[in-house]
Amino acid sequence: MTPVVELVEHAPARSIPLPEAVGRALAAGDMVDASPDPYIPGRWSLRAGSKVGAVAFAVPGVDTPVTVRVTPKVPITRLFFLLGYALSPNGIWRDGEVEVAGHRDLLPALAHAVEQQVDRALRQGLLQGYRATEETSLVVRGRIRESEQIRRRFGAALPVELAYDEFTTDIAENRILRAAVERLLRLPGVPGDVRRRLLHQRARLADTAVLVRGQPLPKWRPTRLNSRYHQALHLARAVLADTSVEHSAGELRVDGFLFDMNKLFEDFVTVALREACRARGYSARLQDAHHLDEGAAIRMKPDFVLYGPDGAVCAVVDAKYKVEKREGFPDADLYQMLAYCTALGLPEGHLVYAKGNASHAAHTVRHAGIVIHQHALDLGRDRSGLLADIEEVAARLVSTPRV
Repeated sequence: MTPVVELVEHAPARSIPLPEAVGRALAAGDMVDASPDPYIPGRWSLRAGSKVGAVAFAVPGVDTPVTVRVTPKVPITRLFFLLGYALSPNGIWRDGEVEVAGHRDLLPALAHAVEQQVDRALRQGLLQGYRATEETSLVVRGRIRESEQIRRRFGAALPVELAYDEFTTDIAENRILRAAVERLLRLPGVPGDVRRRLLHQRARLADTAVLVRGQPLPKWRPTRLNSRYHQALHLARAVLADTSVEHSAGELRVDGFLFDMNKLFEDFVTVALREACRARGYSARLQDAHHLDEGAAIRMKPDFVLYGPDGAVCAVVDAKYKVEKREGFPDADLYQMLAYCTALGLPEGHLVYAKGNASHAAHTVRHAGIVIHQHALDLGRDRSGLLADIEEVAARLVSTPRV
């Protein structure tokens, strides 16, 4: 049995000796492509796709869990820039701004970054605010809920059903930070020094209620008063997203954390294009719902639809994070973009890829005259270079001719 399986995003498949339960759990999930090795019993063929991170499988009767780790192709600092910019484009997400302390793996780097941002947020003490509270009490405080008093107490004077606003540290912002800290403390692979600092942050948040797993996160609104919390809350949101893995598969305990590079790339491209076009006086809608047919029976949701100052649709974009292929861009993406352009009445459409073996290309559709542009972003470039490439795409979008 291999205690730690190291894979690379979109690398060729590897044959790995694994317990049957772990292999079946991987085959049933979507972290990697897994199938029994047809030639060697007890081994499984594993190939990583676009999910990166680490998942641990606790096998009954085995002291050491089996950890499957998928390393992204882009450097960790670049991944954090893409993530941070997509979450908060107006923040200060520069390479090195979210310090990863030299960690090469995703989970240790993420845990370190979250702890650092939480520490900065709490350096001036816990944020306080008003929280709406409803309770039953023997002492009158705030407003009596008359309907509840009648329904529950049948006219009795005590106890009293009350509603009031309480000034407390047990507010949404602190609850979200504590939930992220608690989540990281449960994950395997967090370095010991980072774990100790996370325990310290949990102690600082001890008076904050623990969120129930599976329940939606409490809502918070960015304001001047909670500005020192913004970066920590954005990272906490990433930790608490649906990419967290925590469940039992039969007798097998599964725990870990994954990022979907497809979603991360799409979020970065669409948010960055939205910001670049906004500076030019245009507005954009992400995942904008439209219909392909006249009867409005076939829905379509392009990643990015650009609207001009007059409110008219003027460009459409889809972001595609693709593995490098010899044949370049997939034809199916072109057909999809052609449908978008036809339904939206646009003469041009744009596909944005993570750079592979294909460079920028433009195709004119026969008998329709629609031009489909394919752009390739090099994620290996530094922050300024990457945003400069986004600016070039944005400039082409706003110059798209109207029909």
